[in-house]
This record gives sequence, structure tokens and C-alpha cells, in this order.
Amino acid sequence: MSGADERLRASGLLDRLVPRPEVGALLGALVVFAFFSVATERFLSPAGVATWLDDASTLGVVAVAVALLMIGGEFDLSAGVMTASTALVTAVLATRLGWNVWWALLASLLFALAVGALNGWLVVRTGLPSFIVTLGTFLALQGLNLGVTRLVTGTVQVSGMRAAPGYESAGFVFASTFSLGGTRFPVSVVWWLVATAVASVVLLRTRFGNWVFAVGGSAAVSRAVGVPVRRTKVVLFTATAGAAWLVGSINILRFTSVQANQGIGLEFQFIIAAVIGGCLLTGGFGSAVGAAVGALIFGMARQGIVYANWNSDWFQLFLGVMLLAAVLVNNALRRRVERVRR
Repeated sequence: MSGADERLRASGLLDRLVPRPEVGALLGALVVFAFFSVATERFLSPAGVATWLDDASTLGVVAVAVALLMIGGEFDLSAGVMTASTALVTAVLATRLGWNVWWALLASLLFALAVGALNGWLVVRTGLPSFIVTLGTFLALQGLNLGVTRLVTGTVQVSGMRAAPGYESAGFVFASTFSLGGTRFPVSVVWWLVATAVASVVLLRTRFGNWVFAVGGSAAVSRAVGVPVRRTKVVLFTATAGAAWLVGSINILRFTSVQANQGIGLEFQFIIAAVIGGCLLTGGFGSAVGAAVGALIFGMARQGIVYANWNSDWFQLFLGVMLLAAVLVNNALRRRVERVRR
């Protein structure tokens, strides 16, 4: 452990003798699982399990990255529309300019990382709330998506990915399925598990993870003990944009077309999943596993409501109740965190 890390731990910022942040989410997931298991038989069928895991996986990939950003004390409202922006970049380059899909994916990744780094740089350089900065990015990307797509195609959709060179190999990596017990599961589930594992290791087993907790707990104290606050936040914003690129790539290669207005509203689902998973809105507390479980709750509830033949409007009620419950639980955890740190 470095001198800075020792000073951080001595200051109390890294004291984690508190309940694990994902405990509440795990209990919530068990309740939702048990409820829909009783409410409808389709929920526990192999096809049913594959469907709600698929739903949770693409949400969970970005929710995990958003959780790390929230632990670091920031928000990103552009993550949802970024999934569509990166998919559009890939699709336009591959279908209109004839690029190999792999080169198009690399270009869209660089685009995402550049936007994420710009978000982080603007936040740390100007001192403006990340809510405002990324709201501006959200609007800019939304306008860019619509404007460029109409200019290139005359419509708001780009399609034809299946005929692009390199589609088969790229589709295998990002959009294929695998068999488990005779049931086909999308490879996005594997990406979700890998993203959660990597984020958890980084957060709990590396110096950078210590920095993330410290920066979210108190940027001023962290800076005073030698933590690179600005660099940490820029990396977190960049990682969030990279996760959005991954989901955008999965979507464009799976569905082979993309609408310019896709992704709008997903940013709130990412944040809600992270909050349900135990992340504090004030930063400094949370976990990647909790965010993944929050996404799992989303997937189970959304598909469980469909299987139970309920009106989909009930899903919005469910989200509201879960969010309020999560905030109340997280506030209780925050008070306990503060008592432990004192």
C-alpha cells in the first residue's frame, strides 16, 4: 500500500467496516424472484430465464460502469444515448462507407472514449456539476444522431449490417448465443458477468479502486493526501462511455439496424439500477455487484410482468417503489457509514 493509500485509510475514507452495499439489492432480488416464480410458470422456464437474463445483461453492463462513476461522486446522463451514438457510428461506417465491421467498431470505440474523456475533462476543469455537463452532452449527441442519420440515409434508421464485411466474426463475439442445458443464452450475459467481475476487482483490489471510494467520499481530503482526483474522474467517465459502446455494439450486431432515437431514457435506468444496488447519490459508497443485481431486478420485473399478462404500465410503478425503497435503505446505510468513520 502506498503512502497516499495509508493516509487515506488513516483518515477514515477507506474504512469499510459497514454492511455490504449490495445486501439490500440481493434481498430485493430474492423477493422479486420468489414473487414472479409463484405468479407465473413461464418465469422459471428455461426460455423465461434466458429472456430475463438477456434483458438484464445489456442494462447491467453500463449500470456497473455507472455505479463506479457514482461511487466517485459523479453522474453521466449521456450514457443512454451513447449506446445509440456508437451503434450509429459503426453502422454508418460499415454500411455506407464499406468499412470492415471491426474497423468500424474500433472507430466507434474511439469516438465513445473521446466523448467520455471530454465529459470528465469538462467536469474537473470547470467545476460544473456533472449533471449539467452530461445533460449538455446528451442533447448534443441526440441532435447529432438525428441530424447525421437523416443526412446520410434520408430516414432515422440505419440498417444492412448483415451484409457488411466482417459481420460474421464480429457478430460471433458480440451477438452470438451459447447453449446451456439445451437452452440458448445470448453472449451478452457473459459480457455482463465479465464486466461485473472486472469492475469488482478494480474497485476492491486495486489502488485505483481506493481512489474511487476516496474521491467520492471527499474530493478535497483525497486531493490533500495525494490522490489524483481529476485523473480518477476522467477515467471513470471514459469507462462509462466505453461500457455504453459495448452495449451499442451488442445491439447493432444483434439487431443489424439502429434507430437514431434509441437509448433515450436508458440513462435513468442505469442510475436507478446502481441506486437499487446500493450506490449513494452522494458518492463514496456502493459496489459493482450491487449494480449488477439492480439490473437483474430490472430484467426479472420487466419480463415477469409480461409473463403474468399484466399491463406494462405497472413496471413504472414497480420502478418508483424500488427506487424509493433503495434510497431509504441507502440513507440508513449512509448514516451507519458516517458513524463507523467517526
